[in-house]
Amino acid sequence: MKISNAIVEQIALRLGFTLVGFTSAELLQKETAFYRKWLNNGYGAEMEYMNRNIDKRANVKLVYHEARSVVSLGINYYVPLNHVDNEREGKISRYAWGKDYHLVLWNKLGELIKELKTIDAKFIGMSYVDTGPVMDKVWAVRSGLGWMGKHTNVINPAKGSWFFIAAIITNYEFDQSNVVADHCGTCTACLDACPTSAFPSPYVLDARKCISYQTIENMSDIPELLSGKFNGWIFGCDICQDVCPWNKKFSFETGENEFFPADGKIAIALSEVEAMTEKSFKEQFAESPIKRAKLKGLKRNAKFLKKNI
Repeated sequence: MKISNAIVEQIALRLGFTLVGFTSAELLQKETAFYRKWLNNGYGAEMEYMNRNIDKRANVKLVYHEARSVVSLGINYYVPLNHVDNEREGKISRYAWGKDYHLVLWNKLGELIKELKTIDAKFIGMSYVDTGPVMDKVWAVRSGLGWMGKHTNVINPAKGSWFFIAAIITNYEFDQSNVVADHCGTCTACLDACPTSAFPSPYVLDARKCISYQTIENMSDIPELLSGKFNGWIFGCDICQDVCPWNKKFSFETGENEFFPADGKIAIALSEVEAMTEKSFKEQFAESPIKRAKLKGLKRNAKFLKKNI
């Protein structure tokens, strides 16, 4: 039996995915040129891995030589809780309140591919979740999940931007989804709200000034020129998405329980971080995205925030 777009959508939605789109596995020429320029401007900061495998990012057939289509999937992670400013606590980005999304999505993608193979044993799919040389946001846009917002997150016109993205590179050929037009218009809410001015221009993010990069990916000291500009964020930052009109209007509660904060906490006391040991850190964040910052990074972030109390 041949697998259709509708069959993939039906199974994906049943597994908890919110969005599904399809596009052909074509060469990403324009997007790769933009990416190279972004790297050459130094906007990738110290993320050296982003300079590797650019040829594979441009051409998924170098990842999987029989690739014919890319299926993009999105899953809503919005939990309707809001931070309260407290200088003695560090705010945690909404995406990290619950279980690590990689673990959740890998499980669902495995189930999806397994079910599709039972329908047609010839189906082959390689899945990616924010890992490997795959430009997931670009494929999401090409697959019709939404448009690339000025804050560099993909925005769906009916669901906003609070969704994780996954991609399946497959040997199957599907009908292409319609691309969604850019609806940011003249709005600059996300750019204006960024306390560190991390957007040198619309659709361009300078990671060196981004709170998320500095609190998660940066392994060195946080630059002093950013002192007093973190607005209490200890892990990640949601400001540009919080102010987006599309999110204000279309955000809706996730149906995935594992994205809810298990202990109800969406912030962490700076004193708790200071007293944390490697053992307690690993126990508390064993299945949390927060483990990516490592204890050393979390303590550094807490110290950086305390300087402004």
